[in-house]
Amino acid sequence: MFGKRADGRQIKTIDPIFKLIPHIMTQRCDSQIFYKERVFTDVLDEYIRAHREDCPGLNYMSIVIAALVRLLAKRPYLNRFVMNGRLFARKGIVVSFVVKKMLRDDVTETNIKLTFNGTESLQQVHQKIVDAITGCKNETEENLTDNLANFFMSFPNFIIKFMVGFIKWLDRIGALPRAIIDASPFHTSFYVTNIKSLKLNYLYHHIYDFGTTSLFFAIGNSDKTVVFDREGAHHRKSITLGCTIDERICDGLYLANSLTLLKRMLRNPALLEEPLDAIVEDIK
Repeated sequence: MFGKRADGRQIKTIDPIFKLIPHIMTQRCDSQIFYKERVFTDVLDEYIRAHREDCPGLNYMSIVIAALVRLLAKRPYLNRFVMNGRLFARKGIVVSFVVKKMLRDDVTETNIKLTFNGTESLQQVHQKIVDAITGCKNETEENLTDNLANFFMSFPNFIIKFMVGFIKWLDRIGALPRAIIDASPFHTSFYVTNIKSLKLNYLYHHIYDFGTTSLFFAIGNSDKTVVFDREGAHHRKSITLGCTIDERICDGLYLANSLTLLKRMLRNPALLEEPLDAIVEDIK
């Protein structure tokens, strides 16, 4: 309350224009920008084959999430969010994604939310994802997000509307309990959806106005791209990453340099093999 939150620290030493922008663009749907990155998968496939024994089950999803975790550890401005006209630095690196226990229309989705400290290696990130998905599919672990949703849906519709409105108000003033923040998939550093598993191409997913998500990434289906080099024209297999970003969290140069770093890591996953010694702190 009054600029204090359980999941973030208010940033006060910023340029006046950045203090003003959240009052001009008051919603994330006003301020979202779109970017796509094509990733050639022959490099990823070769890396996955080379690490079948020490990192079994490694896939594109884990590599993308590991790269994003490393990105936010090195470029902390991307781990900011806007709430009630104020800019906050998030505490921890959090990822949310959706899992279907079976690829059938009649099977419900389950949200998974994981927290990282930012120093994890690719293998550590992958293992944490595998453990969470395995527990979800086998129903061996309690899912706070599903429990919260089931709690709300136990009430009549008019009470649900009131409760959701009340929670949004608590979130705006910084009084939302930590337990709800921890269970909410919308209070996260970034959201990832792997629509490649659904045989769909990439898309630009909106970032939710409820919660604190500032980044959304959608992994699209594989296709072949014509590439021209000294040997002429040839085809390379690739996937496209659709990115939706809240432009209020950092300036254009910082964002451009950050996306360049993301591209470098996705083109060379070996950069993620070793744990990071220390994250870069958002000192403002």
